[in-house]
Amino acid sequence: MTQDDIDQAEWNNAQNWSWLGYGSGRDSRMFVPKRWGFGWMVNFGSQRGAVIFLVLLSILVLCLLWSAFLRLEFPGK
Repeated sequence: MTQDDIDQAEWNNAQNWSWLGYGSGRDSRMFVPKRWGFGWMVNFGSQRGAVIFLVLLSILVLCLLWSAFLRLEFPGK
């Protein structure tokens, strides 16, 4: 069984899906196709996927904090 076969079998396994998304440590892909609709999503079971998610979440939080800081520092703008 090749890694592509394992990836596809893991993607088809309903136990790897939850309302939060997809997570399988056996699936080698960092991004997987969405189950419904178009696009891609992060494989939370992959270490690289989890790191990418945390980096993107950190950037979002930092942007929100920076925006709040600017409003506090310069309330007239």
